[in-house]
Amino acid sequence: MQHATNKFFHFKSNVQNLTVTIPEQQKASYGLYTWPCASVLAWYIWCNKEAFVSKTVLEIGAGTCLPGIVAAKVGAKVTVSDSIKLPHCLQLCQNNINANDLQDKVSVIGLTWGLFHSEIFGLKHLDFIIGSDCFYDPEVFEKILVTVAYLLEENPTAKFIFSYQERSADWSIRSILLKWGLKCKLINTENLDDGCLENFSDFLSGHIINLYEITKS
Repeated sequence: MQHATNKFFHFKSNVQNLTVTIPEQQKASYGLYTWPCASVLAWYIWCNKEAFVSKTVLEIGAGTCLPGIVAAKVGAKVTVSDSIKLPHCLQLCQNNINANDLQDKVSVIGLTWGLFHSEIFGLKHLDFIIGSDCFYDPEVFEKILVTVAYLLEENPTAKFIFSYQERSADWSIRSILLKWGLKCKLINTENLDDGCLENFSDFLSGHIINLYEITKS
């Protein structure tokens, strides 16, 4: 069995600081490692903390669930999810929640993109759906957006906010958005760090990463 090493993520503002503990497995597979996109999305939530207070948040493809943990720590009611086919990822989510003493504030469910099982039907009254680096492979793009489209149909005022690392200029979700009645816009990050002591660029790790918002058309 691989051993976990605690990694600490620090977020600072003019009025308060936040530290999140993420136990990561050495030589971890995709879902068990905190990728730069997760730090970027967590930073966005931290810089917009007032918007998340008392809101209901679902994180999809959570992995180490750093963004979901930050959302919970700033006052949101959070559910984190990963594939029902990956019990080791779901266990990691629970371990990381426990490491941050959020057992009473964050729940974990199995949710596989593109599949409709009992867990997805209980997700009501969502304000935000969040995801980091979910669009890592074109083969999963429509599966993600089918799931998001259903959740936005059930929660029409909700927003899907996600971080995306550019890996190929040829990748696009435009046709899938049109097919499922969704629209997408780039989030302007230029003024988001006014009250934060870190800059957006501090979390990019040399990658091209953007934040986007998807809503119903």
